[in-house]
Amino acid sequence: MKRGKSFWLRLSLLASFLAVGIPYWLVPYNTIKLPYALLHPGLFVAAAAALLLCMYRLASFWRSTGMVTLSVGASVFARVLVDGMRDPTSHNLWPFEVVIALVVGFACALPGAIVGSLIARWVINRSGDAQS
Repeated sequence: MKRGKSFWLRLSLLASFLAVGIPYWLVPYNTIKLPYALLHPGLFVAAAAALLLCMYRLASFWRSTGMVTLSVGASVFARVLVDGMRDPTSHNLWPFEVVIALVVGFACALPGAIVGSLIARWVINRSGDAQS
């Protein structure tokens, strides 16, 4: 992967991580109900990240889908780690929390990657028609 592509991949993953994580981290732990706690506008940033990565061909379809999915899961896992250091009994079912976050992240990243790939393919086909 070229250096510029690596930068944009990292930036999009950081944006997804923070856009999903910050609103999630601000909710008190005793009021969290997954997956509903993750359903907020930050997921649009994650979908847009997958879309842009595919549209500009900065990452392959599955790489962008997987990385954006992992960034959503990582935001939940970061909370598990921090809360677990404060109170080790707070996240007894943390593997389920992470799996739920990965499912939500995948459900968000997949449509974004599909639309981005279709736009990229459409642009390539249009530029090929223009040259003919």
